[in-house]
Amino acid sequence: MTLHRYYIFAVLLALGLSACEDNKKQQELDVREQRISQREREFALKEADYKSLLEMRDSLLANKDTAIILHWPDDIAGIWNAKSICRESNCPEYVIGDQRFNSWEFISDSTGLYTRVMSNDNQLVRVFNARFDSTGIVLNFASDSSATKNMVLNVALARVNQALMKGQQTMNINQACNSKFSLELTRPTTK
Repeated sequence: MTLHRYYIFAVLLALGLSACEDNKKQQELDVREQRISQREREFALKEADYKSLLEMRDSLLANKDTAIILHWPDDIAGIWNAKSICRESNCPEYVIGDQRFNSWEFISDSTGLYTRVMSNDNQLVRVFNARFDSTGIVLNFASDSSATKNMVLNVALARVNQALMKGQQTMNINQACNSKFSLELTRPTTK
């Protein structure tokens, strides 16, 4: 019976030792799985960053292709001599028959179309926002709120030929008086 006891004791000891060894292996497997899970999370973050960078690149390329930059046609762009004659007015500053001469420059940049009005001594008078289509040219100007005179100017021009444009300018000052001017723009002659 003592032999039988030793045998049972040996079997129990072997089972106990193997159970301890299984615990170590299980712990090693758990640590390994945690490392793999951490690597998978890191990889998922990198993959998400990569996908967002690809989407950003694609959107930038798509926007670049759809951007429309407006330019004046070559026969309009540049400097024109302008003559304006007051035709109607109830403003004290303008008398019917008044004539004014200045230079108008049709320019464009990445933000749109513009027309600069320059005095005879080359001083900037105002800058119109511009629209252009097959029916003609429309220019708009409104003074800012800090100006002493609240002015709103609207211009409609039509091309007569390559060297001549005609139109009308309406002006409202302080919402109190209105003036209308006929306009004639000609290309400067080069000699």
